[in-house]
Amino acid sequence: MAPTIHYYCPCQSGESVQMPPPPHMASSSASFHPLYSLFFCEECDAVRCNRCVSVEVSGYYCPNCLFEVPSASVRAEKNRCARNCFSCPICRSTLQVVASDPPDGGDVTFGEPPFFLYCNHCRWDSAEVGITFEKPTGLAAQLQKFEDSAPESLEFERLKEHFEPFLRTSSLSSLSHVPSTSSHHLPTSSATAAASAALARDVPGVGKYNPLTRSRVGRDRTANKDEMPEYKSRMEISILGQLGSEGDGSDLEQRWGNSWTTSLRTSDLRPLRIPLHSKVSKRCPTCRHILIKPEQKAQSVRYKIKLVAANYLPAMTAAKVPSASDDRNAGAMTAGKSYPFHLALTNPLYDPIQVRLSVQRMHVTAVTDSTAPEKARRTPFAVSLPTSSFPHGKYDDDDEMFGLEDDELDKDGKGKVKTVGVLEKRANVTVVGGEVVIGKEARGHVKFNMLVSYTYRSDDPLPSEDGAGTPSRAAVAKTPEVKTFTFYTVVDLGPILPREEKVDPDI
Repeated sequence: MAPTIHYYCPCQSGESVQMPPPPHMASSSASFHPLYSLFFCEECDAVRCNRCVSVEVSGYYCPNCLFEVPSASVRAEKNRCARNCFSCPICRSTLQVVASDPPDGGDVTFGEPPFFLYCNHCRWDSAEVGITFEKPTGLAAQLQKFEDSAPESLEFERLKEHFEPFLRTSSLSSLSHVPSTSSHHLPTSSATAAASAALARDVPGVGKYNPLTRSRVGRDRTANKDEMPEYKSRMEISILGQLGSEGDGSDLEQRWGNSWTTSLRTSDLRPLRIPLHSKVSKRCPTCRHILIKPEQKAQSVRYKIKLVAANYLPAMTAAKVPSASDDRNAGAMTAGKSYPFHLALTNPLYDPIQVRLSVQRMHVTAVTDSTAPEKARRTPFAVSLPTSSFPHGKYDDDDEMFGLEDDELDKDGKGKVKTVGVLEKRANVTVVGGEVVIGKEARGHVKFNMLVSYTYRSDDPLPSEDGAGTPSRAAVAKTPEVKTFTFYTVVDLGPILPREEKVDPDI
């Protein structure tokens, strides 16, 4: 198992507590995320994740023809493409419009009608289910006629007509029963008024609570009787009658995308209009600052604003120093031994930074075994990292990726490279060495929280040209400004094997 490093987002913790949860807790995994999935808010100087950002739809488009659909017509088209974009109900491939008598050596879309939809993958065609078209254009409107005339669609329209008068009467009566707020009450918004009206709405068959008339509830039992007439369906569906031969039934995957109409026979499946996709913008939940804003064009994959955490926080990777015991234990660490490891930090900023690493104090889990109380108080492992801050080079596109000379690295008195300390520097990458000492009774994983603090001086006050730069590029101060940022990470170096257990590499 390769070591991993995840970054902490404080959205799951309270406002007064910004410390990450202990890494040995199963619930702590919800607070840590990979660096590539995080965002950074410049206004709040905080890390944001996909769970705490606000998502807004910025546009709709068809993934097949890349046609941009206006927001006003999305509901009218039932979130489907209104052009000649259909998917096969059997294999979900894109269908092609072909003519019944195509010309020799020409385009299959030109020829004599009727036209039908054909799948080049599974050889299915719409003529098998009795769907043909008079012309090769505007197929969505022609297919809409078949959908609107279906018994299920007609039944749904009758349901809406049946409930519409009752819902209109209930909404009007609920608005009249909403109490007026006095001047000393809190101001109510439109959303609050709508919620109050919904809560005050009369429920069919349930009496409205009124403390003044509570004693008169038993006098008139017919006052709260449901006045809505009984609805009788015109459809009688027999599931056993829909089943035909043994191979005629459709599976769940084929019926999953057929809206709310799910036929049990393959011959009843219809061509599916391809669902629309959307481009979304993401905002900070605290200051409403835009973090992600894609370009409006469906053909473009670029972003107008892209504030990702990888442009602000140092990227960190962990690796264990290989040894002969790793081959015998399949990469796992054995209890009672010490293992060196490396942390590689990559600076994304255009300014050099000063980095300080500190390991969070381990939380010893309670042990119910009363025979070994001293062992229960011992930490399962101890991690050693450089305690002092160390310089970190800046990001430069023209910087040559050469390492430092041997005399520039941390060494002990005998000229040997230290296990703990700065081991290597090249351009904007710094490799730091650490060591973990595992206790004899340790179990589980070598997993610990690490606090990372970095300080830099912004020497370039010019703003970024594309609006999605780094903090040093987004600075607007005329004089260099010293900035400090702190964030938490969780480092997982791998599992711990008991001393008496060994892993057979042949298994």
